[in-house]
Amino acid sequence: MIILGIDPGLATTGFGVIEVAGNRVHCRGFGGISSKGKEPLSIRLNKIYDGVREAVETYQPEHCAIEDVFYHENVNTAIVMGHARGVAMLAAQQSGVTVFEYAAREVKMSTVGNGAASKKQVQAMVQRLLALKALPKPQDAADALAVALCHHHRIKFRMLKTAAK
Repeated sequence: MIILGIDPGLATTGFGVIEVAGNRVHCRGFGGISSKGKEPLSIRLNKIYDGVREAVETYQPEHCAIEDVFYHENVNTAIVMGHARGVAMLAAQQSGVTVFEYAAREVKMSTVGNGAASKKQVQAMVQRLLALKALPKPQDAADALAVALCHHHRIKFRMLKTAAK
């Protein structure tokens, strides 16, 4: 199974792709979809849409896992982040990929074991779990890989729960 993880952001939307084969999980690729702050919002959102579509076309994932909206003190920031998230979800869904959503706290708990883990802790744990030679960069890509791993862990848990019944 191939899982595309997405960490939505307006400046950089991180993506990470993992492949699960039996008990083995390995990284297929990762990166960031970037835009410049001076560009109009519509152009920045279009770059996210095109970047997610390209990732789906390249890696052919069965599932897409995306980080849920982050509640921010600044309402305008939260709204703009919601736009980036919505466009990423739309791009995946229109490509025929089922989208799953996870809270940031759940992603951190699933990968690091601490729902309040720092970005550096997530980055280091993703490197270890996927046996990467270097830290995944940009940081948003590491977060996206963590989202994909979270989805994998959720699937494993559901399967174990079903088997126990």
